[in-house]
Amino acid sequence: MADRKFFGTDGVRGKANTAPMTADMVLRLGAAAGRFFRRDGRNNHRVVIGKDTRLSGYMLENALTAGLTSTGMNVLLLGPVPTPAVGLLTNSMRADLGIMISASHNPHHDNGIKFFGPDGYKLSDSAEVEIETLLEGGVSPAAPENIGRAKRIDDGRFRYMEYAKTTFPAGLRLDGLKVVIDCANGAAYRTAPEVLWELGAEVIPVGVSPNGFNINENCGSTSIGQAAEKVRETGADVGICLDGDADRVMILDETGAVADGDQIMALLAARWAEAGRLSGNALVATVMSNLGLERFLSDRSINLERTPVGDRYVVERMREKKLNLGGEQSGHIVMTDYATTGDGLIAGLQFLAAMVETDQPASALRQQFNKVPQLLKNVRYSNGQDPLSVASVKTAISDAETQLNGTGRLLIRKSGTEPLIRVMAECEDEGLLAQVVDGIVAEVETAAG
Repeated sequence: MADRKFFGTDGVRGKANTAPMTADMVLRLGAAAGRFFRRDGRNNHRVVIGKDTRLSGYMLENALTAGLTSTGMNVLLLGPVPTPAVGLLTNSMRADLGIMISASHNPHHDNGIKFFGPDGYKLSDSAEVEIETLLEGGVSPAAPENIGRAKRIDDGRFRYMEYAKTTFPAGLRLDGLKVVIDCANGAAYRTAPEVLWELGAEVIPVGVSPNGFNINENCGSTSIGQAAEKVRETGADVGICLDGDADRVMILDETGAVADGDQIMALLAARWAEAGRLSGNALVATVMSNLGLERFLSDRSINLERTPVGDRYVVERMREKKLNLGGEQSGHIVMTDYATTGDGLIAGLQFLAAMVETDQPASALRQQFNKVPQLLKNVRYSNGQDPLSVASVKTAISDAETQLNGTGRLLIRKSGTEPLIRVMAECEDEGLLAQVVDGIVAEVETAAG
């Protein structure tokens, strides 16, 4: 991976109004991105900008617009739309660059900037390094006559909605299905319920009243309790829980039990393989995906390609190997037949299509395999520290690997979006699992102060 100072695994992210998410820094970032994509001096370059529902989105949208137009880029403002809509519209509107202002599943006080190239895919590490170089070196503004224009695009979400409906099998409808849709008070608060309703479902919306502060707050894919209760209370057939920018999804069955990204990928991989539409007969997932998924795929002679954590790395492997299905346990489901990035709504539609086509309840499709017990704990540390370089932590990790002795998996890594050390292990022996994880966590906490 290229060395990057500001960019993490999913763009630039941080606390709003605190570096690097200040108006000044984001203006400079916009200017650097504008200069990177407007190298030939022409004045017809376009960038589309979407955002989620965070209060800070207004500030960052204006700062980006100022930076981009100062280098001659013409800005098309989509307003609140899901992240996958930005990927779609960057390509369909022939833009040179797409930008999503969102911190995804994080709380309202965080925000971030995600970049998409003209093909609708997220930028490569090397492109981000070049933008950082421009950012730190300073960017010369365009001549007065070459300053860019900004324009609001009022129908961006409708274009995305119409496209999303085309990914649902032709001739099928959702008539008779009662669907709880939790939009996390985020970017899909209008698009997702309307798409489901137009396809015939009885829609019960949750998390569709954003106020700038309640995005992901006790709702959405990272907090499914409210949606699960609504499913049980209303007798719904299924629940679909999106995150703040709608590129992740969790599915709930009629009892409120959850299917995470691994289970959803298992269902789609098995169905697509049976139908002969799983490219390369392989699924791409990250190192975090459960060992049970690997065994499930192996039993069906489907290959599993593992990547570092981050949907961008999943997509890069999919493009490299010409594969069409991948994702993350956290709920990013990437289907390159339909989208250039994770799309929670379209993944939810694929699950609903499986229910309609098989005439089975969500509970019969939710659990495709038995999970190997997995334990994940996070340890926060101060920026600048590196607990993983401390000798006692290295020893604890080595001892844990010896204890597992081939009976499970151990994964220790830094988060790409927060100052966290993630300690994860899988093992059939849950007592040993807890012992191994707790031992490493204790050493990391000591090293982190």
